[in-house]
Amino acid sequence: MSEARIRVSEIFGPTIQGEGILIGLPTVFVRTGGCDYRCSWCDTLHAVDADYRDQWQPMSVDEIWRDVTRLSGGKALTISLSGGNPAIQPFASLIARGHQEGYRFALETQGSIAKDWFADLDTLVLSPKPPSSGMRTDWQVLNDCLRAAANGPIIALKIVIFDDRDYAYARAAGARYPHLPIYLQPGNHTPPPPDADDALVDIDGVMDRMRWLVDKVSADQWFDARVLPQLHVLIWGNRRSV
Repeated sequence: MSEARIRVSEIFGPTIQGEGILIGLPTVFVRTGGCDYRCSWCDTLHAVDADYRDQWQPMSVDEIWRDVTRLSGGKALTISLSGGNPAIQPFASLIARGHQEGYRFALETQGSIAKDWFADLDTLVLSPKPPSSGMRTDWQVLNDCLRAAANGPIIALKIVIFDDRDYAYARAAGARYPHLPIYLQPGNHTPPPPDADDALVDIDGVMDRMRWLVDKVSADQWFDARVLPQLHVLIWGNRRSV
């Protein structure tokens, strides 16, 4: 039987991880194509929308690994598996290959698909989508993701916040999983065109939401929550491959 191939939208880096638990960490990104969600404010449509399927390359582990080691100069760092929803893809062999050479793996997913290889990750970020996304969270499947990860990776929640309904959703998620660290991220209202090399972002609007979110957390004495921006958006805007 031939090896399962991974559908890749882009491989890029090294750059910094721009958000969540690993913010600021040097990282190579393997962004996959395809998603089982279609969030209203998705900022990576080029990795989600089937109209761009012809830009996604089915790649073997060896092919991906050649790109990763070339970009990293053969120096072990963190590889971020992103998307789309990277949980759709067969990553077990790539993770095993990288671990043999000292690389670490982080994955961010909405928690809608559970895979056994979650237990092999170094970091798992579960990012269930709030009401503003237009999607519905199946908490049972997210629980399945936690069980699949078992005691393997560090696990954290990350939730994008646009408004009061999203904030209430995040509070409920934090109460549901009090043992997990939770990161809150102000939403970015300006997703880029999928084929754009660059796109302007309403930075003032993002920072207004950041200040609003900090004030909400502080007023509610929700001291377990950590509020962080999308650092890469503040630095580069909505450019692809950063």
